[in-house]
Amino acid sequence: MMRAALGFAATAVATVYFLGVLPAREVEQPAASAASAPAPVAKPAAPKPAPVAAKPAPAPVEDGFTIKRVLDTGGPIKFGAYFWDDKDVPPGPIVITVDLKAQTLSVFRGGYEIGTTAILYGDEGKETPQGTFPITEKDADHVSNLYHAPMPYMLRLTNDGVSIHGSKVEWGYATHGCVGVPVPFAKLLFGVASVGDKVIITSGKMIGMGQPIQG
Repeated sequence: MMRAALGFAATAVATVYFLGVLPAREVEQPAASAASAPAPVAKPAAPKPAPVAAKPAPAPVEDGFTIKRVLDTGGPIKFGAYFWDDKDVPPGPIVITVDLKAQTLSVFRGGYEIGTTAILYGDEGKETPQGTFPITEKDADHVSNLYHAPMPYMLRLTNDGVSIHGSKVEWGYATHGCVGVPVPFAKLLFGVASVGDKVIITSGKMIGMGQPIQG
C-alpha cells in the first residue's frame, strides 16, 4: 500500500458588486426676477447604499474518507506481526481495507491509519470475495457452524460466513474465505469496530496519501 497527506482546502470565491449612484436631479424652481433670484444652491448627492457582503462559497463535500496518516511499518509486514497506534487520533468513523494481493489489512479512523497487519485469506475454491461489505455481526467467542473451529473476535461480513477473525497467521496457511488476522490484533479491531462499519476488500488497488478511501 502506498503510504503519504494532502488535505482538502475550501476556496471561497468572493463576488464583487459595483454599486453605482444615480445623478441628482435638479428641482424645478418657480420663475423669479434677476434681482430677486437667489443664488443657486447645490443639492447634496444621494448617499451611496451600503455594499452587500459576498457570501463565501460552500466548502466541498468530502466523499468517502481521505487518508491523512499511515503507520510506519519499516517495510513489509511479517506474518503474525501487526502495528497499532491510536494515540492522539481524534474520534471518527472506522473503515477497514483489505488488499488480497498485498495480504494486508488496514484500519482507518477518520482517515488516520491506526492499525495494520498481515492476513490470511481464502485459497482456490474458497476465495475471499471482493467488494464493500458492512459489518453485520460481532461475536468475541464465535465458533464456526461449518468447520467447528474457533473464530475469536469475529466480525461478520456476509450471510454465508465470510468474516474477519483471529487466526494463526503463518506462511502457508489459508482460510475458507475469511480474513484471518493475529488474535491480539483481532481483539484490538473488535474493540473499535461497530456493526455497520465499512470493510473494503480489493486485490492490488493502491491508495496514496491524500486520496479518498472509496469502495
